[in-house]
Amino acid sequence: MDLDKHDPETIQPASTSISTPPEEKSMTTNTSQSAPVARAVGASGAHALERHSAEVLKVSTRSRPSAVAGAIAGVIRDSGLAEVQSIGAGATNQAIKAVAIARSYLSEEGIDIVCTPSFIDVAIDDEERTAIRLLVERR
Repeated sequence: MDLDKHDPETIQPASTSISTPPEEKSMTTNTSQSAPVARAVGASGAHALERHSAEVLKVSTRSRPSAVAGAIAGVIRDSGLAEVQSIGAGATNQAIKAVAIARSYLSEEGIDIVCTPSFIDVAIDDEERTAIRLLVERR
């Protein structure tokens, strides 16, 4: 393969921003569709009501893990803390893959991240659902 004639769609340096296609805009913050309920499920004591000022990335089954990983890496570079939310097995699978990919993107820059999973109740269309919350932060 001639590296001088690579397809820019398939090889992207970790330091560039990845634009999100319209069908994947659901992974960005959108408080009108869903809002976290005041507590994380399973949390106890003072941590139950604690809210982090992390960027919330919402992942669906159709989200591309590499695009979500780029978003996670960008947020980690900017603020050091990202929150990834998913509902369902397919979305959670994509989210976990994205965290692993983001970790490899950031390791090239000497940044190590950790992921803390928890449950969180979210309100979607006036209905309460349980989501997986992945708190991603610098180690």
